[in-house]
This record gives sequence, C-alpha cells and structure tokens, in this order.
Amino acid sequence: MTPRMTDYFKRAKSGFEPLMAIETAIKGSTLEPRLLHLVKLRASQINGCAFCIQMHVAEALKDGETQLRLHMLPAWRESSLYSPRERAALAWTEALTLVASTGAPDADWAEVVAAFNEDERAWLSLAIGAINMWNRIQVGFRATHGTSLPEARANAA
Repeated sequence: MTPRMTDYFKRAKSGFEPLMAIETAIKGSTLEPRLLHLVKLRASQINGCAFCIQMHVAEALKDGETQLRLHMLPAWRESSLYSPRERAALAWTEALTLVASTGAPDADWAEVVAAFNEDERAWLSLAIGAINMWNRIQVGFRATHGTSLPEARANAA
C-alpha cells in the first residue's frame, strides 16, 4: 500500500495538536488503560485501519494485555474473556463506530449506564469518537503500519 501523504501532521499541525491533546486527556481520565486499548482496537478493526490496529495491539501488549484477548476481540460477544464493563464498552464502540446503521441503540446505552458513571460515559464516548477520527485520517492517507510487535509481558493477566 502506497501512502497518499506522509507529511500531513506537519501540514495541518495546528489541527493535529488539539487531537493529540484529546488523546492526552483521554489517557488521564479514569477509564482504565486496558479498556481503552480494547475500544481503540475494536473500532480500528471495524474501520479496517491497519496503522491503528498495529499500534493499539503493540500498546496493549506493552501494557500487559494478553494475546488471547486481543485475538478474540472480533468475537467478543461469543467469548467469556471480557468483563461486563468491557462488554458494555465494546457494544457502545460498535454502536458509535457504525452509527449510520445502528442509530446508537438504547439497549447498548443502557449497558453503558449500568457499567459506567456519568463522567466515564462522557470519556468513553469521546474516546470512541477520537479513534474513529484517527482511523479515517490514517485510512484516508494510507498510513504505513509498523511491522513488528513487542513480546507479551510474562505476567500479563
């Protein structure tokens, strides 16, 4: 895959700096890093963003996520590896990522309400919106993904 542009961060620096600030703010929220990795990876899988898939798998492995949970993520609904909180976040991720066809169903929102406090609901929705924006940018410019992954940590749960 040939990149369409490689200097877009430089060319639109004043636009990308606030996006980076949003990512910093999301990392500083009360949402746990493992949950954020799953959300970002799942949206990236749906959107077919190779750049973001590689990056978020690498980050998740570095933070102690297991390979099995990462491999099973596309089938999270059929897997017992994810907590009710993660399942609510993943359903909401799919609903907002595919919002044109889902309409953000009330049933998915009810699961979010049951699993997250009001502040967390706002951060979760912001994180989902942000990764969808990043996916569209990286897919649109055909960003080149990394070609390696870190080893999974030995003590990963």
